[in-house]
Amino acid sequence: MDSLAVSYAAELARFGIETSIVVPGSFTSGTNHFLNAGQPQDKHVQEEYDAKYNGLIDQISEKLAAISPEDADVSMVSDEIARIVSLPNGERPYRVHIDPADDGSEEVSIVADRIRTEFLTRVGLDDLLPKTSERAADIK
Repeated sequence: MDSLAVSYAAELARFGIETSIVVPGSFTSGTNHFLNAGQPQDKHVQEEYDAKYNGLIDQISEKLAAISPEDADVSMVSDEIARIVSLPNGERPYRVHIDPADDGSEEVSIVADRIRTEFLTRVGLDDLLPKTSERAADIK
């Protein structure tokens, strides 16, 4: 999903359309994410997965809940989206992470964005990069 959002941001840059990528972390309460996670329709495939990964979704949910702060509420994501939308054009961040458990994805994004910035600048396509004030601080 992140790669798709990054691609859209570059594609829309020359049209003057500003984008922000919102990266939610794991929220183990306030959603039914794990309860409604997809399951294979092929029963044979399900049996093969159950033989190797039986209970994995429950284990992941338990582990994430253990490292998530008690006050982590999924509404933090919608609050941040509302804040970003209300900002004036040119002041919206390129990417924000709402990740109370701090799973490390923000650091991965910083490195990936820096490398993308360096590459696009090197090949003369830096006009595809975000024009926000966040770019200088967070990407370079």
